[in-house]
Amino acid sequence: MVCSAKMSLLCAPATGAALSSALFLRRRREVIPSSTITVLPVTPSAFVRINPSRLRRRPIAAAFGGPVLQDACATALVVGGAYALVSTFDNLTRRNIIEQNLSRKLVHILSGLLFLASWPIFSTSAGARYFASLVPSLNCLRLVLNGLSFTTDEGLTKSVSRLGKPEELLKGPLYYVLVLILCAILFWRESPVGMISLAMMCGGDGIADIMGRRFGSVKIPYNPEKSLAGSISMFLFGFLVSIGMLYYFVALGYIQLEWVPTVERVALVAFVATLVESLPNRIVDDNISVPLASMVTSFLVFGY
Repeated sequence: MVCSAKMSLLCAPATGAALSSALFLRRRREVIPSSTITVLPVTPSAFVRINPSRLRRRPIAAAFGGPVLQDACATALVVGGAYALVSTFDNLTRRNIIEQNLSRKLVHILSGLLFLASWPIFSTSAGARYFASLVPSLNCLRLVLNGLSFTTDEGLTKSVSRLGKPEELLKGPLYYVLVLILCAILFWRESPVGMISLAMMCGGDGIADIMGRRFGSVKIPYNPEKSLAGSISMFLFGFLVSIGMLYYFVALGYIQLEWVPTVERVALVAFVATLVESLPNRIVDDNISVPLASMVTSFLVFGY
C-alpha cells in the first residue's frame, strides 16, 4: 500500500503536465481558426536557379590585373621574339649561310611586320598602345647605347648596319624604330594610316633593296643609284603587304573598310611612296622619307 501510494504521488505530476498540454493545444486551435491558415503551393520556379558558369573561377588575367597583365605578357613575348629574330639572323650571318646585306634587309622586313602583326595580342585598354611601343623603345635604347659605344653588341651591329660600324646604328636603324614607336602611339589599330606606313617601309622598301641588288641592271634615268626593278618591286610588294595587313585587321574587327575604294587608295599611297623613294636624296634617310610620305598620303585619302 505504501508503494502504491508512492507510485501515485510520482505519477501525479506527469499526469497533470499532460492534461495542461492538452488544454493549451485546444485553446490554440480555438484561438487560430484553420480557415485563416493559407498554404502556398511550391513550384519549381520558386527555387533560386544558380548558373553553374557563375560558380567558375575568374580568369587569372582578370584576377591579377586584367588588361595590365595581358599587355605586360604581350610586351615580354614580343620583346623575346624580336631578340630571337635578330639573334637568328646573326647566327646565319656568322656561319656564312646568308650574306650580311641580305640578313640586314630580312631583319628590316620581318621586324616591323611581325611587330605590326602582334598588335592584336594586346588588350583593348587605352594603355595598350604604350605597352606595345615599349618593344621598339627598348630596341631604340639598345641602338643608342651601342651606337655611342657605351656597350658592344657585334651581333646587333652586323645584323642591322651596312658596313658593321657602331655609328651606323644611330642613322637608318634608329629612324626605323622611331617610326615603329610613332605608328603604335599615334595610329594603333584604329587607323589604316599606321598599318600602310609600316607596310610600305618594311615590305616595300625592304624588298626594293633586295630586288634592286639582284636585278637592278636598268637604272632610273633621274637617279642612277636606283633601279627600275627595285622601284617596281617596291610598288608591288608595298601594295600587296599593305592590303594583306589591312585585311588582317579588318578580319579581326578592328577597322571597317570598303575594298574597292581601299584598293585604289592603297595603290595611290604605294605610288607616292615609290616615287619618293626613287628620288635622288642624300639628306633624308629612306626610313624617314618613305613612311612619312605614306603617312601623309594615307591620311589624306582615308581621312583618319
